[in-house]
Amino acid sequence: MRRLIVALLFLALSPALWAGAQQYEPLSASVRAALSGAIADKKPPGSSFKNYAEALAWLSAMSERLSGRIPDQEYRLELLRAIHYEATRAGLDPQLVLGLIQVESGFRKYAVSSAGARGYMQVMPFWIKVIGQPDDNLFHLRTNLRYGCTILRHYLNIENGNLFRALGRYNGSLGRAEYPNLVKSAWERWRLDSAAGSANEQTP
Repeated sequence: MRRLIVALLFLALSPALWAGAQQYEPLSASVRAALSGAIADKKPPGSSFKNYAEALAWLSAMSERLSGRIPDQEYRLELLRAIHYEATRAGLDPQLVLGLIQVESGFRKYAVSSAGARGYMQVMPFWIKVIGQPDDNLFHLRTNLRYGCTILRHYLNIENGNLFRALGRYNGSLGRAEYPNLVKSAWERWRLDSAAGSANEQTP
């Protein structure tokens, strides 16, 4: 518990310190095609929640936790719905993605790292050339989330589900423990908030 508190305090004091710098690695044609298909910008067909009650509970709990960073209620809910959709689409825990965003950008939409990574999930621009379209905008909310979630899923596949190593690849710090531990600590915090959250603030 003490390590978790220290990690969260560190995140609050320096939200951009761990901004990402994914490293370019040559991809086979089949992997490249699969990733390109995964980030194809199609409008979500509907909700990623199983039912209304699940949406209400999750959005209420997460919105309450995020209100200090994003005061605008309407935009906050839009962001949370997009995170839940894109994470679920990529087979990721939405609260893991929330933890990663907290560490990477501190929920700053227009964050740019010293390495040039952009947006909420700090996606490196080279990914547009590798798997995207020339007019893809990494500061666009859903585009950034789709790229980020697709890239993290790609790294998890490479690492056979090893989250520690996948997170290291995502941040460009493979082999170092600091970044994966910070994301895991933030993830755990978001999970605790979900369990403790109430369902009386928002409607989905």
